Amino acid sequence: MKIPNDPVMLLSYINTQLRDFYPNLKDLCSSLNIDEQSLCSKLETIDYRYDETINQFT
Repeated sequence: MKIPNDPVMLLSYINTQLRDFYPNLKDLCSSLNIDEQSLCSKLETIDYRYDETINQFT
């Protein structure tokens, strides 16, 4: 599956996936075959970081 390239669209997509389908970022990345560090780096460009306590990028 192709994920959005635009960081803002990517944020929305990833947070929705985390909320609805995955208990944590590691499971999401594994299931969707996404490099976790690359994903985090991309979202850091718009000042969002993964918060494991709420399972969302904030």
